[in-house]
Amino acid sequence: MHLPDGMIPLDQSLIYWIIVIICLGIFLLRLSKLEEDQRNKRLVLTAVLTATTIVVSTITIPSPFGIPMHFFLIPLVVIVLGPFSGTTVSFLALIVQCLIGEGGLTVIGANTFTMGVILSLSVYAIYKITSRFKESFGIFLGTFLGIIIAAFTQILILIIADVATFETLAPVFAVYYLFIGIIEGFITTFICSLIEKLKPEILTLKKI
Repeated sequence: MHLPDGMIPLDQSLIYWIIVIICLGIFLLRLSKLEEDQRNKRLVLTAVLTATTIVVSTITIPSPFGIPMHFFLIPLVVIVLGPFSGTTVSFLALIVQCLIGEGGLTVIGANTFTMGVILSLSVYAIYKITSRFKESFGIFLGTFLGIIIAAFTQILILIIADVATFETLAPVFAVYYLFIGIIEGFITTFICSLIEKLKPEILTLKKI
């Protein structure tokens, strides 16, 4: 989901930037209202998860489709810290990735909108609804459907930018991200179960 510079018109890129900046502002506002101890713990976790996301997203894994897979890790951030934290981690990771040649500068807003805003809000909403039945089910389904929704959001962004048609993009994106969604769903569920056993207090932090 790393779009390069020149793919999205600047006027459209500006809209995505504005949405992302608003979400980052909400994160900072909510963070400032936390008690100092909670705020410090969150900042440390945010820094650790940002660094981990950067490393994980640079790792390519061969897939049966001939396209290297990149995992997101943003769903894990959302489950642990909340949706606007997921947007912030995504934004910071994309800036670093841009500096090392992964994705463009002007499209950081569009990339963050897809991988940060849409992915984070989708994961969180689906997780909150479905985890009432079973926690692990909520984590898996939130991760899986969040990735699918983010993938189709990127298709929509590319269609609006007149880069390609739905018929061209949908078959490739659907199969590829269905596969990634399932794999990352299991990984996120497994990591969350480990956190619950080893450091359960992390999961009780206020979600932002």
